[in-house]
Amino acid sequence: MEVKIGVQHAPREITLESGQSAEEVERLVAEALGGKAQVLTLEDDHGRKVLVPADRLAYIEIGEPTARKVGFGAA
Repeated sequence: MEVKIGVQHAPREITLESGQSAEEVERLVAEALGGKAQVLTLEDDHGRKVLVPADRLAYIEIGEPTARKVGFGAA
């Protein structure tokens, strides 16, 4: 699952590939925005954790990962 996180006062968004389901990511985001958690914590496919302060979240984009193209053919 591809997750993009926009952070206030940061010039770039955070993009990660997560093994968590869309429902689980949505629940964690809702908890962070609802005040139940002060930090949004997500884990990527390699076991690394991404922590973002809940009060700095600008937006979250949850979607399917894009297929990587291999080769030199023109598309």
